[in-house]
Parts: sequence; C-alpha cells; structure tokens
Amino acid sequence: MKIKYLCLSFLFALTACGGSGDNGGDVNGGGSNGGGGNSGTEPVGIETRVSNTTCLIHEPVAAGIQLTRKFQNLSLDQPVALLQIPGDNTKWYAVEKAGRVMVFDNDNAVTTASTFIDISARVDSGPNEAGLLGMAFHPDFTTNGEVFLSYTATVNGDLVSRISRFTGNGQSLDPGTEEILLTLTQPFSNHNGGQINFGPDGFLYIGFGDGGSGSDPGDNGQDTQNLLGAFLRINVDQADAARGKPYSIPAANPFASSAACGDAGCPEIYAWGFRNPWRWNFDRSTGALWCGDVGQDEREEVDLVEVGKNYGWRCYEGTLAHNTNGCGLQSTYMSPVAEYDHGQGCSITGGYVYRGSLIPELQGKFIYGDFCSGNIWSVRADSSSAQTPELKLEATGLSIGSFAEDNQGELYALDLVQGGIYKIEPGTSGSASSTVIPDKLSATGCFAVNDPAQAVDALIPYDLNAPLWSDAAEKRRWIALPDAAKIQIDADGDWLFPVGTVLVKEFSLNGKRIETRFLEHRSAGWSGYTYQWTDDQSDALLLDSGKTEIVAGQNWSFPSPGQCLECHTAAAKRALGPETGQLNRSFIYPSSGVDADQIKTMTHIGLLENPPAVAEVMVSPDDTNAPVDLRAKAYLHSNCSHCHRPGGTAGGEIDFRYQTPLEDMKVCDVAPSVGNLGITGAKLLAPSDPARSIIAERVKRLDGSRMPPLGSLVVDTEAATLIDDWIKSISTCP
Repeated sequence: MKIKYLCLSFLFALTACGGSGDNGGDVNGGGSNGGGGNSGTEPVGIETRVSNTTCLIHEPVAAGIQLTRKFQNLSLDQPVALLQIPGDNTKWYAVEKAGRVMVFDNDNAVTTASTFIDISARVDSGPNEAGLLGMAFHPDFTTNGEVFLSYTATVNGDLVSRISRFTGNGQSLDPGTEEILLTLTQPFSNHNGGQINFGPDGFLYIGFGDGGSGSDPGDNGQDTQNLLGAFLRINVDQADAARGKPYSIPAANPFASSAACGDAGCPEIYAWGFRNPWRWNFDRSTGALWCGDVGQDEREEVDLVEVGKNYGWRCYEGTLAHNTNGCGLQSTYMSPVAEYDHGQGCSITGGYVYRGSLIPELQGKFIYGDFCSGNIWSVRADSSSAQTPELKLEATGLSIGSFAEDNQGELYALDLVQGGIYKIEPGTSGSASSTVIPDKLSATGCFAVNDPAQAVDALIPYDLNAPLWSDAAEKRRWIALPDAAKIQIDADGDWLFPVGTVLVKEFSLNGKRIETRFLEHRSAGWSGYTYQWTDDQSDALLLDSGKTEIVAGQNWSFPSPGQCLECHTAAAKRALGPETGQLNRSFIYPSSGVDADQIKTMTHIGLLENPPAVAEVMVSPDDTNAPVDLRAKAYLHSNCSHCHRPGGTAGGEIDFRYQTPLEDMKVCDVAPSVGNLGITGAKLLAPSDPARSIIAERVKRLDGSRMPPLGSLVVDTEAATLIDDWIKSISTCP
C-alpha cells in the first residue's frame, strides 16, 4: 500500500538480502551434516541433525526505548490511523484502509471492537494508496458530533479524493449524514496523501500528494493552480456563499484573495511543493506542523511546514536536485529539517513531537519511521535547521504505516501490513538500540574460523526450483535453526521459521566469492546484514551501509541492513526462497554426495513440524520443456510476488504468486495506474503484445523504472524473452 511509487507501483522485486534464490548457475555447498542414505527405500541427504551451538541470532542490546504490543486480542485490517476523542481517554478509534472505522475500549485486555462507521461501499481502496486515509474529530465534537473523513472513490471512472463531514456520537457515525466538502480528481492511483487534522487555529488541514505516477509528470507540486502536492487549510465552520463552497478560506492563506483556483493560486493552499506527505501532525505544545514527505529514488525527508512556503518537489528531492528544469535557485525553496537515503529505508512515515511523560529522553523530539526498514528516528523540534537524525530503534520488523498519540502525549506505532498496535515505552538502559554483530564472517560461528568458505556442520544446505535473479551470480544457501526448533508450513506452502533462525546466502561471480548475506529471525522480528569478501578470499568483512562496486567486470550492489526487509516483506513471511514449491526437488548434499529429495531429507532429520503429504512443484523458468505460462509465473513469483500479493507493500490488486490464475492476477488488459512509461496504449499485460505491456518493459530497463528497482543492475535477458513469449501466447484475457 502506500506508499509511494516506491514499491513501486508495479513489479517490486529486490535482490533479496538472504535466504532466497538466483537465476545464475548454482554451486552446491554446505557443512558436513552427516552420511548419505537411510534404512528406508529412498535415500536422504543428511542422516542426523547436527546440534547448532554457534550459528545463532544476535539480539539487540538494551535500548532507551522499546515497542510493546498492545491490544493483542484485536485484529485490525490495514490501520492507517488511530485516534482518541480529545479529552476522552476511554476509547480508541482505528481507521482501516478498506473503509471502516472501528472503536474499542482503551483496555489492553479488550477482545472486541465495534463499527464506528463503515463506508467501504463508497471507498475505492484497491489501487495503491487509495482508501479511507484520514479522520479528524472536530475540536467541538462533544457538542456538535462532527467527524471528518478523507477517502478515495471512483466517480464516472475517475479516482477522486473526498473530504466529507459526518455526524454522530462517540459510539457511531451515521453514513447517511455525509456532506461532501471537497472533491479532487486524482490523475493516478498513488500519492493520495489523504491525512487530515485540525490545527491549533481550529481550521481543517488536508495533505495531498502530487497526483502520482513518478517524478510528478504534471508538475503538480510546483503548480499552485491546483490542489495537488500541497497542504490545504479551510474553515469548516463557515460556508462561503460567494465562492459557492461549504467551507470558507482563512484570511492568512497565501492565495486567500483568489476566488477559485487559477492564475492567482488556489485559495485553499497553505503550503506546496510536496511529493506525498504521508502522516503529519501538529506539535501539541507549540502548534508547529511536522511532516514526513515520501521521496522518489534518493531521499526521504522531514519538513517543518509553514504557511506560504514552497518545499521544492519536483525540483528537489530532499536536498538533491531532481528535475530543475524551469526551477529557481535552491535557496528559494524550503529545505528539509532531516533526510535519509534509501540505504536506510524507502518510504518515510511521519509521526509526532513527543510530549508525553514516560520517556524524558524523547521530550520535544519529532518521532518518525520508515515503512520499509522499520527504523524509527528522532530530530529535535526546537530547531528548523538541518539536523542529523538520531536512530532510536533499528529494524523493528514492523511495516510502519502510521503513528498515534494518546491524550497523555504517549506514542504508538501502527503496523500497516500485520495490523498490530505497538506502544513506544521506556527501555532498560542506553539511548538507542543496537546489535553487536561480528565484523568478520569467520567470527560469526556459522563458518569455520580458519576457512570462512566452509559452513559449520549445523548449517543445512538447500537449493530452489525457481531462484531469484541476482545478476547471474552463483549462490549457496543454508538454514540454521536452534536445537529442537522446527519449521511450520502454512496452507499456502509458506515456511514459517521459528525465532532463532539464521538464513545464509553466499554470492559468487566467475568462481570468486563476492558477499555472504544473513537474515536472522530475532525476538523483535527479522533483520538482515551482509559481509563483503576480501580480494584475497581469506575472509569477508561486515558492511554498515550499502554500496555499489565493480566486481568481476560488472556493477554489483551490496545492500544496506535497512534495505533487506524491503523485499523480505511481512506479507511474504519474510523468508522468501524456502517454501514448499521451491524446495520440492532433489539436491546433491555436499557432505554425503547423495542426491536426495530435500523435503524428505528435512523431514527425516526432524526439521519440519508438519511435513506436507502432497506438495506442488514449482517449475524452473529455465525449463524449456515446461509450459511457458508456468515458467513465466515461476519467474514472477520469485522476483515480484513478495510485494505484489495480498497485503504486499506494492499496493493495488496485482497478485504474482505462482498459484494465482491469470484471471486473478489483475493485470490482463488493465491500464497502468502509475504511468505508462511513454508507451501508447499501455496495459500492464496487453494480450499478444509485449511492446504495449508494462510487465515486459520494466524487466528490460536499467533506469528509474527498472524492476527490480534496486539490488539488480543487470538485465535478465532470458527472463525478458520468457515474459515476452508468455504474453505472446495469451490471445485474450480470461
């Protein structure tokens, strides 16, 4: 969802940070796990499970703050906001993207939530960030019963944003009382923004994105003649008969004298130059407006929003020039208070200035996070000058879609994908969480000290049927579990790894090891990191940040820790490669030399809690004897489905999982919602016509519209041909 053209808007397939596959040649490898064969009629590759005493996870050290799950008995569906009525601490109101607002008691033991209002029949929540996106109680709600909702709907085929007023009481709102105050046509289905809040001046503030696609093709961020890419401010307590509006314009708005949107600017505009203001709030102490504005390819930014100011998009992305054609000097635009690159995350979620009492070290700091990495930072709210963010929590494992503030000023983080509510509470000690990870591969306990190319005996090697494309690299993969721990398999064939799991993957090009990546299932969630091999191949060194270097004659992208969870999504259960359809194959186990069935071998050594009685086999995209549709679906599953699936981070309705039939993929003859890449008559998949198919085009590109958008820097030409052949084989949509 959300979250920007980020995930992106179509095929989001990052080179995974651990535990998935490749499309290059595979090199079998692993620890000495035992002999070959067993007493049965079918051989196994490992006879006995070896105790794992050294390849263990690295838990964070004590932190100044921590996240504590609250209201665990409730099940929320994509919560985008959580509010309390001002002055009433007894209840919470959770805004769900699909169109419901749920109300429940402020009791951690609460087991039920009731419907405050359900307008899902009016809401179009399918495309990307669309849905019920914002809610605000009128400052005088206890006397007038007014609540305002911001949502998207489809009207005469167009996606529109609506700001509406409803009336009711603390138990329910009447959908029949809707009064539509403002309607804005959205040119694309992303960058809807949509949050609303009442400011300390009593006026309603509205945040809208630039209209979507990528790089603001309509120049909406810099165009004050429309309402896109801007913050609006209106007076909902007084209509304007002269303008014919059910609201009036505050006199201090920069274009307040305009009768309507036109050459003199839209009177509703408060500030402009935004790409996609995703979550923003007023400091309850000073009244300042703090915003997280989602970036394009390079920067995520924190802005202190002031009336009449231009924040620079599409000319600037953070402090970096983006498209300065026709733009003024950089000094004429407002600069962000803080920014971070996409090595630390990829989609900012603005929060609140902390004014609670439980955590003195956070007092007066703006707290914000990242949807992709799960990181949480702070900046001081007493300065508008550029600051270096302070990392407060790293890799929380949450898909942070919003924050919430209770009436006491305490803060909460909302997991958009899993629906959880987490309170920010005091930790045990220190000022920030950190994890002590060995600086050399040889010191990890997962590989031999004197030969870090040799996995310890407890690591279990495996291979995949349809590996992820990783720029033609050869790969070795291993699983390490805590002793006696087992893997559960869900109904979809996804493997659910226990806390304590370590997944490892080694990359090589032309016989030379490049890096070894780790993905750990810690108590607080999954985290990843990587080691770069030295030129003499004697060891590999831990990387603190991502980078790109020329390796073996080609560009190679080393991911940062923050990038790992961008593809290892919660919707895909974090561990991407190891799943039933992928592992249902034979494998030559290096320690025994036995060619054995992987699932039977893992069952034999007690690795699986519930071994599948019957298991599907995912075909290899390289298997020319297999049907072209299954080969293409296998490629899309491995490279795209971790984001493009129900609940995935890409948003929209696209579903590229292997078992999804074409008619349910939501791509055939469907127009792209976030730009056509310059293709006339473009469709996501145009039957029989790869040249008009966005799917086919993205896998061939190396520019900003390339898929995968990071991690891979080499086009998979064989896969591109496969996708073309598949599309050619489709004469009509089912």
